[in-house]
Amino acid sequence: MSRIDTDTARKVAKLARIAVPEDHLPALAGELSHILGFMEQLGEVDVEGVEPMTSVTPMRLKRRGDAVTEGNMPERILSNAPDAREGFFAVPKVVE
Repeated sequence: MSRIDTDTARKVAKLARIAVPEDHLPALAGELSHILGFMEQLGEVDVEGVEPMTSVTPMRLKRRGDAVTEGNMPERILSNAPDAREGFFAVPKVVE
């Protein structure tokens, strides 16, 4: 099992921009070591033939038919826009 020392825990805390008091570093190092140990255990699991999951419940994404529509209805589409000008969506200027 990999062991994390206090210097590595200090470096991880700095990279994560987390202020960890010096007296809490040994506990953080222990927790990080436990996490790495668990990850090593997961790496030993045989997952050959196991399908990846996207959810704990089997679900199918709803799909719509890929059909050509009549289109050419910019007035109807732009009627939903909070601000439309000259046949286009108007958005606030972001870059000056």
